[in-house]
Amino acid sequence: MAPFWRWLAERVWGIEHAFERARADARPEEDTRVRIFLILALFSVVFGCLTLGAAHAALMGPKTGGRVGVHGGDLTRADIVDRNGLLLAANITHYGLYIDPREVWDRRAAFTQLRRALPRIPAKRLNKVLGGERRLIVLPGLTPSEKAAVHALALGGVSFEPEDRRVYPLGASAVHLIGAADTGGQGVSGAELAFDQEIRAAAAAGEPFQLSIDLRVQGVLENELAAAALENGAKGAVGVVTDVQTGEVLGMASWPTFDPNNRGAAPDGATLNRVTSAHYEMGSVFKTFTVAAGLDTGRADMNTLFDASEAFQIGNRRIKDFHATNKVLTLEEVYLHSSNIGTSRLAVEMGGDVMRDYFKRLGLLDAAPIELKESARPSRVRRWDDSTLASLSFGYGIMVTPAQAVAAYGALTNGGYYVPLTLRKGGLPAGADRRRVVSEETSLAMLDLMRRNVVRGSGGRADASGLRVGGKTGSANKLVNGRYDPTHAVGSFAAVFPSDGPVTAKRYAVFILMDEPGHYPRTGGFVAAPAVGRIADRIAGFLGVARRADPYRTALGEKIPAYADVQGDGAGR
Repeated sequence: MAPFWRWLAERVWGIEHAFERARADARPEEDTRVRIFLILALFSVVFGCLTLGAAHAALMGPKTGGRVGVHGGDLTRADIVDRNGLLLAANITHYGLYIDPREVWDRRAAFTQLRRALPRIPAKRLNKVLGGERRLIVLPGLTPSEKAAVHALALGGVSFEPEDRRVYPLGASAVHLIGAADTGGQGVSGAELAFDQEIRAAAAAGEPFQLSIDLRVQGVLENELAAAALENGAKGAVGVVTDVQTGEVLGMASWPTFDPNNRGAAPDGATLNRVTSAHYEMGSVFKTFTVAAGLDTGRADMNTLFDASEAFQIGNRRIKDFHATNKVLTLEEVYLHSSNIGTSRLAVEMGGDVMRDYFKRLGLLDAAPIELKESARPSRVRRWDDSTLASLSFGYGIMVTPAQAVAAYGALTNGGYYVPLTLRKGGLPAGADRRRVVSEETSLAMLDLMRRNVVRGSGGRADASGLRVGGKTGSANKLVNGRYDPTHAVGSFAAVFPSDGPVTAKRYAVFILMDEPGHYPRTGGFVAAPAVGRIADRIAGFLGVARRADPYRTALGEKIPAYADVQGDGAGR
């Protein structure tokens, strides 16, 4: 390296004295050439460094993984995506259209041309701005194509200002779950509000924010829920699909729905998330909780007998069965025939302290602990006397949200643990509230009983070939002017599949509720169970649930009732 350093030192020394030689020889042109050479050399070094830095950043910098719509650090809110990375919500740059009338040459011509290029400009607003004397906004939220159309007019006084807007590219899909953010970038409902700070942090990190839902499951759920609601002439409808082991919500739908990009046009009541905010007396789906409590306490087993040969008298109140059998029933038969008499006798025998304890454990006395701020508290049970216990046993006297019911069913079908519902992919973090509700033996017994109810009881229309669906129907009349009105009813079906295998096996809950179906019959076995079967059938492949022969179907053979012969449920009527 010695010759190189000697050469470099000679060059620097020569440049150092070049100016002096030029002045001494009276040759100013050489002085200029030297100065130009020095400037070029300096700029060459600077640009060389910049080029090396850019190359290093491009080749060695962190990879973004090719995510759509992620711009680190320049967004207030990150994109929201489903569990598979599919886009649910994003920020897109729109433009505000401003006009300074003092710079408009021909205001009448400008009005005509702007209305032709952008018909949605309010004529009254445009006239007001053009007739004024200062620059004002005419219309916010222009898309890039709308901006280009107006810009092409080359009108004086017209200008644009960029503005970030939250858009929901899938329209009404998952709208109640995703929620909305305001124009200031603040979450105001749904996941946008529940995870507001985390969505902002994800934007700063250049990452999307991922939810637990699966858009494939969500699409099937919404499709089947809307079809069932229209078929049954329902006022409203609810649908939920969850992983009972992790509590992850894979799909959540409330019908009717609306387009979040045009919220002002939403029909009355469409913006309500009925899953978390609407309360219902749910009828016979509560018999699952009563029977589970009886088994878990040891007060009954599947062969315990209950006299349903006549009405159950409590004071001056007579409790009857909707489909009376007029005979003594085993606990299994009580469940399969949806006997109000049987579950009432069991609840009264257990007493108020036991029933209140199990309802508390199952989350039926508190708001569902899901991240959504809209999660509402249930109606308060004021007395736990025998008459109230009888009503509670078959789903009257207490109004809960569908989210509460789904979480409670999960606790009875995942081995006995209450796992809060969550919209986080992967479930809640370690150490989150996960408490034992019933024993593993009780959970296995309930899974078996729920499957029997679909094969031999009121849930036959929910069956899906090879998927071993289990569940319970429910129906309840609504209180109208202080009286239960059979023309205003709720029909529901709470299901799980597959219902066989160990308690730790992957299984999924499906809950469907029809609010005030307009056509008879209005029981859950008719208005909700068929939708559950179709949903399970369509989403099983997405969830990796294998179809296989069902031992119950094989053993029962011709004893299995055809779908058309299933009588529905007794659900409190």
